[in-house]
Amino acid sequence: MKIAVIGAGRMGALRTEDLAKVGAEVTVFNRNLEGAKSLANKFNFRHGDLAEVKNNIFDGYVVATATDSHIDLLADLIPMGKPILCEKPISLTVEETDSVIADCKKFGTQIQVGFQRRFDPPISKAAKLVANGDVGTLYTMHMYAHDHLPSTLEFLEGSGSIYRDLHVHDFDLIRWITQSDISRVYATQAVREHQQYAKYNDADVSLISVTTESGVQIAITGTRHNPVGHDVRIEIFGSKDSLTVGLNRKTPIHDIDAELSFAETRYQGFIERFREAFAAETAAFYQFVSGKIANPCPPESAREALRVAIACEESIRTGQSVSL
Repeated sequence: MKIAVIGAGRMGALRTEDLAKVGAEVTVFNRNLEGAKSLANKFNFRHGDLAEVKNNIFDGYVVATATDSHIDLLADLIPMGKPILCEKPISLTVEETDSVIADCKKFGTQIQVGFQRRFDPPISKAAKLVANGDVGTLYTMHMYAHDHLPSTLEFLEGSGSIYRDLHVHDFDLIRWITQSDISRVYATQAVREHQQYAKYNDADVSLISVTTESGVQIAITGTRHNPVGHDVRIEIFGSKDSLTVGLNRKTPIHDIDAELSFAETRYQGFIERFREAFAAETAAFYQFVSGKIANPCPPESAREALRVAIACEESIRTGQSVSL
């Protein structure tokens, strides 16, 4: 099966490596031809200039470039009618996301959005336990999203906000795990340490209260800096059971009670934390392209998560809870 990977940066390299493992025939495209060549040569794959991608026919496409390039690339790829794996977000605006969804319907194209946390084995297991009724009536959830190192100014310029970049994963998981849309949010934020966030009216600390249409209440905390490492966890409380996801030997917290056995080195970044999830997600895309499974993460999921992120920003502006 022939797959085009567009982008030779960190995510392009990861997708190329994982596609090689499942037996795909990959061609790497990049604006910088040397970057495409360097990545492709590691796996004895072909490479090409980004301008040439439309001149070739592939079974599927992976868009692993910066967010601000997604819309133009998708405009070229969607008319080809082949499955696309697009890193999140499709766009930073609902209007552009809606335009992409409309084009997909017009040309019969399906986009799998890169919400890799759905493919994290413990998160997936927890979602199944909830769906099967093993947790009982859901009472509440606590979610933690703490980056290891603060963002650079270059990253902040195009990230949107802590809600559109970081917490959009949490919003997607809430809808996926509870099988319910989000009805109301209330958000607060602050710049506690890293002043570069203030330049973009962003924050290095966030706290969000979420309520789903089914009545589940969720508390989300986020920080752009955790000196111990990259920390993503979920706690799920129900009438039959209480679960924790992401608490293991590499979780970057210190145990004051000193009763847990943590590793000396913890998760240092999101790729390390979710490396297995990325591999499973890429393998799922390969199966999706093969026609063996349905689209595991359609673009409507990205749209709904983005709507919640924008509602959080409105809550910050108004100081009020916001209904969706």
